[in-house]
Amino acid sequence: MERIGAALIDIDGVLTVSFRPLPGTVEAMQRLRAAGLPLALVTNNTARTRAAIAAKLASVGYPVTAGDILTAPAVTAAYLREHHPGARCLFLNSGDVQDDLDGVTLVPEADDTAPDVVVFGGAGKEFTYACLNRAFRELQRGIPLIAMHRNLYWRTSGGLDLDTGAFLLGLERAARVEATVTGKPAEAFFATALAHLGVTASEALMVGDDIESDVLAAQRCGITGVLVKTGKYLPEAHASASGTPDHVLDSFADLPALLERAGR
Repeated sequence: MERIGAALIDIDGVLTVSFRPLPGTVEAMQRLRAAGLPLALVTNNTARTRAAIAAKLASVGYPVTAGDILTAPAVTAAYLREHHPGARCLFLNSGDVQDDLDGVTLVPEADDTAPDVVVFGGAGKEFTYACLNRAFRELQRGIPLIAMHRNLYWRTSGGLDLDTGAFLLGLERAARVEATVTGKPAEAFFATALAHLGVTASEALMVGDDIESDVLAAQRCGITGVLVKTGKYLPEAHASASGTPDHVLDSFADLPALLERAGR
C-alpha cells in the first residue's frame, strides 16, 4: 500500500448502525484526526442533510462538521443543475433532504402535471404502489431516470432493510430504461470526493461495508479499498463478489493500526 494521504469513509454500517456508534469507531476517528489525516465521509444516505448528519455524528463524539460530509443528494443536485437545468423532478425519497437540493425544482406530490425527470432517492414508506406506478408511467414517455444509488439493502438496528436498488431493478426492466446513478458506485462520485480532499486516487483509501458499491467501485477508480466486516457485510456477498478487496478489517476501529503499519 502506498503512503496514504486521505481517507474516504462510509458512515452507515462502518461508523454507526442507526446512528449508534459501533465499538471503537469514535476513538479511531479521533486518532486519525490527531494524526492529521484528511477525511471525507462519503455516504449514500438520502434521509438526512449534510448538516443533520454532521450534527448527529458530533453529538456522539465524532470530530466532524458538515464540510467533511459528501452525500448522494448533494452530488445529485450538482448533476441535475449541470445536465438538466431547470428540470421539474418527480422525486421518490424517504426523508427530507431539500436543503441539499439547491437549484432543483421538485414536483409536489399532489401535482399531476408531467415532470421532466424522475429521481430516485432512498426507499421507505413513500415507495408506495401508486408512486412507483406513476414513475413507471412517466418513464414510458422517454424522460430520464436518475438514481442516487443502487443499494439493495442497508443495516438498521432492526436488521437488514430493503433499499432503492430492489425497486429500481424492476422499474428499469418494466420501463426498458437504465438509470443514471449519481452516488456510489458512480466514478464521478469518487472523483468529487478526491477533488474535495485535494488528493489523487493513489493517495486515498476508501473504507466501506458494501464490497461492491464502496470497496470494489473505489478500487476501479485507483483508490485503495478497505472492507470492514460490520454493517451490511455478509460472508456470502464477500465470497461471490466481482473482485477482491485490497484489505479486510473486522472493524473501522482497526484502521489506525493498518495505517500505522503502512507508515502513515
